[in-house]
Amino acid sequence: MLMLNIENLNCFYGNVQALWDVNLQIEVGEIVALLGANGAGKTTLLNSITGIVKPSSGEITLMDQPIGNLTASDITGIGISYLPEGGKLFPEMTIRENLEMGAYRRTNWRRRKEVMEHVFELFPKLRERQKQLARTMSGGERQMLAMGRALMSEPKLLLLDELSYGLAPIIVEEVFQIVTRLKEQGMTILLVEQNVHQSLQIASSAYVLENGRIALSGESAALLENDYVKKAYLGM
Repeated sequence: MLMLNIENLNCFYGNVQALWDVNLQIEVGEIVALLGANGAGKTTLLNSITGIVKPSSGEITLMDQPIGNLTASDITGIGISYLPEGGKLFPEMTIRENLEMGAYRRTNWRRRKEVMEHVFELFPKLRERQKQLARTMSGGERQMLAMGRALMSEPKLLLLDELSYGLAPIIVEEVFQIVTRLKEQGMTILLVEQNVHQSLQIASSAYVLENGRIALSGESAALLENDYVKKAYLGM
């Protein structure tokens, strides 16, 4: 069953076209990787899914429900959560306060304590440091807090933008293990990453976006063996 279906999506910034006839599908319960260089259009696609950027044409559906004309707030309410590049935390708020901001909608607020317990199970360090200010955390800790906050709205679909950016290799490994664990718990995930090898290792399928167009798509295992992917994205 399709969680997300994107058909012939076109997006503009003013007179400049950023996405060209993009088609993408994500099945319920799978991880799909969206790969590409800086400026390829990956973040624009995420912004279109979340209502930040309005498509000029094409269709986006979540569980067969059209969402292209909904506001960003409404899209959060029907089950999409977005972790932007860098996390975008509230630096002067505590860990607990940042998590609570992820449950700002009334329906989520009622269940915030139960959901926060789940977040603390995934990230035990956050439980230990609930009163610590976000700005005093390390880069890896901030990324984990941002992931936890994204989960507070109990999403059906989790969008992760450049999750590994700026993190030490050992922390990257830990973060990707958490993404895999979320998938095992039933979460559907769209993973936007420049860490191509790591992404293809945990995703079931992937799309390669180049200059606003889907250049390649297929099962991750096949893309790992693709000569073009090896040369352009894996340095082989």
